[in-house]
Amino acid sequence: MLRASRPYVGRWQVTRADTLTLPQLGDRFTLVALALDSTRVVAGTACRLRGALVFTVPRPDTFGVTWAAYGDQAFIYGWPADLGPFGGIGVSLPGGQNGDTLRGALLFDSRLGIEVRPGVTAQLVARRMRQQ
Repeated sequence: MLRASRPYVGRWQVTRADTLTLPQLGDRFTLVALALDSTRVVAGTACRLRGALVFTVPRPDTFGVTWAAYGDQAFIYGWPADLGPFGGIGVSLPGGQNGDTLRGALLFDSRLGIEVRPGVTAQLVARRMRQQ
């Protein structure tokens, strides 16, 4: 897991994201950044890595998440339940392990009781933020 996670570690600025309207939800949300750390944390019975999601809408806030990379994908867990029926975010590096672009999509969590039509997606693109 640690070897697969290395290309994803860093701060990512969201440059484009789909707008998603779900009639059951009131406020929209705006995800502006992701921070994926290499610090290990225990999440239930799994070992994952620490991260954060940064929002500006419906309120400016940063939420702690966990994440793990498997093969050529990474999964970010811990989307705040009050922002929607999302189980997390699945991401990949389309340019390979040295890529500076992260592409992903929200993962829906059916256990939260909101039905989503098959095929509905909310995709995002993020660019690696350079260290200053």
